[in-house]
Amino acid sequence: MDVKDSNGNILKEGDSVTLIKDLKVRGSSNMLKRGTLVKNIRLTDSEEEIEGRVEKVQMVLKTCFLKKA
Repeated sequence: MDVKDSNGNILKEGDSVTLIKDLKVRGSSNMLKRGTLVKNIRLTDSEEEIEGRVEKVQMVLKTCFLKKA
């Protein structure tokens, strides 16, 4: 199973990615700004999602909003 970012680059455990779009955080009034760096990602069972720590909070992010850093 290959997990790919919005540009088609293959993502691996431990990679760093950057947000390509401002995202609203569900259940919160916070926004994640475009250009936010997410380091040391972990892959999930889904090809369309990764786990990463953003501002000390563990989140699941869709790969269509990410690019490899």
